[in-house]
Formats: sequence, structure tokens, C-alpha cells
Amino acid sequence: MSLPEPAPDALAASHALLQRIADDIARAGGAISFARFMELALYTPGLGYYSGGAAKLGAAGDFTTAPELSPLFGATIARVASAIIAQSAPAILEFGAGTGKLAHDVLSALAADGIAVDQYLIVELSGELRQRQQQALRDFPQVRWLDALPVSFSGVVLANEVLDAMPVELVSKESAGWQQVTVTIEDGRLAWGRQAPDAALALQLARQIVDAATLDVGYLTEVHPLAVGFMASLARMLSNGGGGAALLFDYGFPAHEYYVDDRTGGTVMCHYRHHAHTDPFYVPGLQDITAHVDFTAMALAAQEGGLEVLAYMSQAGFLLAGGITELLLRTDPADAARYLPQANAVQKLLSPAEMGELFKVLVVGHGVTLGPAIASADRSHRL
Repeated sequence: MSLPEPAPDALAASHALLQRIADDIARAGGAISFARFMELALYTPGLGYYSGGAAKLGAAGDFTTAPELSPLFGATIARVASAIIAQSAPAILEFGAGTGKLAHDVLSALAADGIAVDQYLIVELSGELRQRQQQALRDFPQVRWLDALPVSFSGVVLANEVLDAMPVELVSKESAGWQQVTVTIEDGRLAWGRQAPDAALALQLARQIVDAATLDVGYLTEVHPLAVGFMASLARMLSNGGGGAALLFDYGFPAHEYYVDDRTGGTVMCHYRHHAHTDPFYVPGLQDITAHVDFTAMALAAQEGGLEVLAYMSQAGFLLAGGITELLLRTDPADAARYLPQANAVQKLLSPAEMGELFKVLVVGHGVTLGPAIASADRSHRL
């Protein structure tokens, strides 16, 4: 790999996190699960990628998300959210709000349409990002920050690129059956190991990878117990409320497209300074580590928690049904200086070669229905 060199202070922080990980491995008897490693790399207080102080988004960060590309992303979500708010409550809860750009754009678009939002709640685990959000949203007094999901909630829940950052378990199919991939220390360095899965992981494997018999020995992939648990908590929260829906945007596949013969190495990816690579052991704490989402597992967890699967579609399908092209045309195409940058950003959001098809949207909820345009774009039969 040819990746940018970390600054000396950043490298020192990564070395400190490596020592924490090594201590955790020693306490565990010589090996920890990959999910535990990913949790430590991303969320160790003060040192993990999401809980440290390094910039995550934008030119100075490691990746760019849809809200950062265009305010029309948030404005389109606002149009869909308004129908849900009308049937539930004037409240929005966003989990993992990034720089605050999506919240700003959604609130601005709703206000422009005369739709009041009494409260906009944000659950944010990153101290650095929370500070950026507080600055970006200082003109919106209805915004409050929470440390965890509330017990009950009515309204709209937003989660953009949240599920992919939840720790996953790596598993490998061996001749004797599935093995859990672990992280160990060899010669002072992080290394891979294997161990038999416990009962809980074996059950998760059976639930998510139903066609395991068709996969070859050596097949490496992920299962998502933490994301499934999050969906169960989300379902309880919305079921306890008076009605509402959650809109989850992320990259991933339904199970029958996820666990296929030609995806033999799994989907774990790392992002460092706008470089994508597959080595999760590189500078822990300084890079993002993600995995694609199994949307079938997420939908089933929501259903088991009492929610309906209201819609599933590509990001392009959602944005087109939500009216993003109509919003774009509010800018006069003759005004090239203003129109062309917006049109280019919308192209990235919609293009199959960019974000349009890889990113999916799952909508789950109860007590509400979606507008006819969004409902007509539903492809939940593919789950």
C-alpha cells in the first residue's frame, strides 16, 4: 500500500491504542474477536477513530458522505419525512449526525415548507463530531444531543452510514465448519487467528447465512450481531412510541447477494485520507473500518421487534421518488455557475457508478404509511 504518512502525534496516539488492544488481548487469554478489535479501534475513549479528535469527513478527513455532496440530499429526505411527521409527531432523531450537515439541510428544508419540528435529537458517539454539530446547528434551538437511544420515540429516525460502522464478526468456512476469526499478537504485531464460534455466534451464522452449504472452504465473510441488536433496540423504541419510521441509508446487499460464491474475502474496508484499502491493522484509531450491511438481517430484526418493512430500494430510487430532480430544477439551468455544481453532485448521488446503486435505503416503522411515489419505488421483495 502507498498511503499518506500520519503526523507524529497521530502516530503516537495510534501506538497508544495498539498497546490498549494488546492489553485487551492479554486479558482475554491471547485472542479477541474481530468485533472486539473493531470496537476498540473505533470507539476506545480518546483514542478510537470515532472517539478521538481527528477530522473524519471532508477534504481533511477520510471519506465523504452523501449530505456533504449536496443540500438536495437532505432536502429530498425532508420531503419524505414531512409525510411521516404529519402522521406521527413533529420530531426527528438522527443517529450519528456527522458534521451536522444533514440535520441542517433537513431542518432548513422543512422550515422553508412551513413544517415545524419541535425537537431534533442527535445520538452522537464522537466528541469531535458533536462539537462540529453544535457549531453547525447553533441556529436551531430545537436540537438536543443524547448519549443513547430514548426508551420511546415518535416521529422520524435518520441513520446515514451508521450500520456499516458497527463492529462485525469475521467468520471463515473451514472443512470442519465455520470458525470465528480472531485477533492475536505474534512477534509483537497484530495477527489473525481462528477459534470455534460460541453458541450465540453459531446461531447468528445460521440465521444470516442460510445457503452456507453452497460456499467453498476458505470462504471469509461477516455477520452483524451488533447491527442486528441495534435494529432490535430501534424497533423497541419506535414500538413504544405513538408511530413513526426510521430511514436507514447505507451500502450493502440483501442476503442472497451478500453471501455468494464470488465474494470470497468479505466486505471489510478501511478508509484513510480518502484512500480505501483492506488492512484493518493499519494505524488503528486513525482510519475508519467498515463492512457492508446485510439488509435482509436488518429487516428481519425490525420485523421481529414489531415494525413493518415499509420500503427498501436503492439510494437512486429513493431520491428520484422523493423528487430530487424537481428540487434541482428550482435552480435555473441557465445559471450555469449555480446549476452545474448542483447537477454534478446530484449525478454522483444517483449514478450507478457512484453512490446510486451501491447505497440502499431501508424504511421500517409502524403506524404510518409512505407517500405513493416512495411506495411505488419499493423493492422489498428483493430482501
